Amino acid sequence: MTTGLLTDRYEFTMLGSALRDATAQRHCVFEVFARRLPDGRRYGVVAGTARLLDAIAEFTFGADTVAWLRDAGVVDEATADYLAGYRFGGDVDGYAEGELFFPYSPILTVTGTFAEAVVLETLALSVLNHDCAVAAAAARMITAAAGRPVIEMGSRRTHEQAAIAASRAAYLAGFASTSNLAASQRYGIPSAGTAAHSFTLLHDDERAAFAAQVAALGPSTTLLVDTFDITRGIELAVEVAGPALGGVRIDSGDLGVLARQARAQLDGLGATSTQIVVSGDLDEYSIASLAATPVDAYGAGTAVVTGSGAPTAGLVYKLVEVDGRPVAKRSEHKASHGGRKTALRGHKPTGTAVEEIVVSGTVPEPRAGERLMQRPLVRGGSPVDDLASLSDSRARLRAATITLPWDGLKLSRGEPAIPTRLVPA
Repeated sequence: MTTGLLTDRYEFTMLGSALRDATAQRHCVFEVFARRLPDGRRYGVVAGTARLLDAIAEFTFGADTVAWLRDAGVVDEATADYLAGYRFGGDVDGYAEGELFFPYSPILTVTGTFAEAVVLETLALSVLNHDCAVAAAAARMITAAAGRPVIEMGSRRTHEQAAIAASRAAYLAGFASTSNLAASQRYGIPSAGTAAHSFTLLHDDERAAFAAQVAALGPSTTLLVDTFDITRGIELAVEVAGPALGGVRIDSGDLGVLARQARAQLDGLGATSTQIVVSGDLDEYSIASLAATPVDAYGAGTAVVTGSGAPTAGLVYKLVEVDGRPVAKRSEHKASHGGRKTALRGHKPTGTAVEEIVVSGTVPEPRAGERLMQRPLVRGGSPVDDLASLSDSRARLRAATITLPWDGLKLSRGEPAIPTRLVPA
């Protein structure tokens, strides 16, 4: 499916004007970065890059689309002719998925003519702002969970296509599985899910509901025990499934208190290996508050798919160079820095990250403890051969998170985990 119309009209307005005054073929560099992190965030997580590269490859305009643009008065004849043959032929460099980013980190650099690069602005920002926001929220939840698995179950709380992208971003950030089957099929993410309260209410009583689920899925299933009375629900669950019951899920109430009571009751019934799964509007703060309770796994929904209070990563797409000449916006509150930039991350000998070094001009040679952050993603319009897999990106984020100073992993508000140092040309 073409992604050509996943854009804003003003991009075609600029394109048409540039074609008319012969500036459309000027060699340009656009960069994606955040001037600041969302309130309360100490780091950002790069996610959505692979989805964006796929979308760029599909950014074309068929005859019917071009005719509609012309007939609707969106483009003139010259612009329509240009779009009819459009295919991005430039270069893209950027941070690999799973890397952390900070204010002014150049997480994506798009190089090409003005005409071919300007029309990608909305596409790039819509993909990256969403996926990076979800991944950052999910990463914070993984930190709060402290090794306990987290299941993504937010599909019912967002747009159906956004749900798939959110599942991918959450899995990249370390979630164990997803309830979304489309995401599981498309990206190979493990799926998980048992039953809702409606299944219990369908049956004449709770025992019958549990028996039906165990008959279908075996005693290793997880039974939802809070439809009526949790104590009675757990008692019936163990009676039906036996002490080898896989798990019980609690979806409401004071989860900390209920988890302790459930653990004591399960142990008393001989179900010592039965796990306790909790869900119900969990975010990173409520997960952290349950750290000392006997919870075995968490289910997160609304908070993760909406970025847990930060639904966008605050990324912008700015022109920084024209025909080798640095250009920059100078407005007081939205200033940018001209010239193509690269970035290095500095580390202590112990491996702890200490600063993000953003350099304009010539690519610097890394010194001891430094590593270059950008890598080639697209050359001449074609993705490079060694793009990372989703599992590689998960591993990269785990490794990157370990390098943060301890303060950088706090859930409380504060400065970015490491400072950004801007080095002019």
